[in-house]
Amino acid sequence: MSSTTAKILYTGKTHTTGGRDGASRSSDGNLDIRLSSPGSNGPGANPEQLFAAGWSACFLGAVGKAAAEHRLSVPADVAVDTEVDLVLGDDG
Repeated sequence: MSSTTAKILYTGKTHTTGGRDGASRSSDGNLDIRLSSPGSNGPGANPEQLFAAGWSACFLGAVGKAAAEHRLSVPADVAVDTEVDLVLGDDG
């Protein structure tokens, strides 16, 4: 049985207060954002929007890395449209 160890490349750290109607700040200060609940028309982004933005950015990064490994280029204007659903299920 073989074992592999993953190398951590980066750890993102945030401090969030107030839940969906609060604020979040990254440990390096590059992210400092007010939060609001989905559909509330509050002053900040909601967590689903932030998750969609982060996921799509990581996905495009992976596409670029895979393309480079195959000596392909990715157009500079390539984009990903992402949707994240907040769902109420039978168990909560």
